[in-house]
Amino acid sequence: MASLRALLGVVLCSLMVSASEILPQADFDLQGIAGKWYLTGTCSNSKWFVCRKANMKSGTAVAEPTEDGSLKATFSFLTDPCWKIEILASKTDVPGKFTYTIPFTGFATEMRVVDAKPDEYSLNHYINTGRNGTFVENNLYGRSLDLSDEVKEKFNQLCLQSGILPENIVYLPKTDLICNECPQATWNSSWIPAVGLQQGLGDDSEKFKQHGTSHS
Repeated sequence: MASLRALLGVVLCSLMVSASEILPQADFDLQGIAGKWYLTGTCSNSKWFVCRKANMKSGTAVAEPTEDGSLKATFSFLTDPCWKIEILASKTDVPGKFTYTIPFTGFATEMRVVDAKPDEYSLNHYINTGRNGTFVENNLYGRSLDLSDEVKEKFNQLCLQSGILPENIVYLPKTDLICNECPQATWNSSWIPAVGLQQGLGDDSEKFKQHGTSHS
């Protein structure tokens, strides 16, 4: 039993070290990531994600750099109902690393743009902290819904480096409505967690939806 605990300790420590070594892109270009992106891949070991990954679909993100070097982003998810979420990710002293919080939930996220080719893809790493602990997520964004096998392999490696199990790496199916953005209800980030936060809600997600204001 003692040897088993020791082995588990080594494994957990190795995962923590791997995640901590995931750094933002050295030559990060904020203006380069401006514009529209498609969410094509995602990975996490969180309970919320594992329970719902089979039903996830593609989404969109529109990034808008601010004058002070921060990043405004609007996310659209074609779930039921459709979510449209706005966040303001504040810059840090490290280029390519941003932070944002969700006031109502108490969640805080650190986002790192690990690898981005402005006209093709962006690999983003998220460290999410809430009342139930901390979990890691990675997202793959593309300028189109079709990304090369080489880019997908980059994403696979990022997920594995983050300690994500291979079975929890998901490439999202395309949807017919994705190009029409979000046709239904809209909430802002005061109520609904954004990409890096939604997975930690679990059964509380319905409670947060009740605080949203829908628009036709």
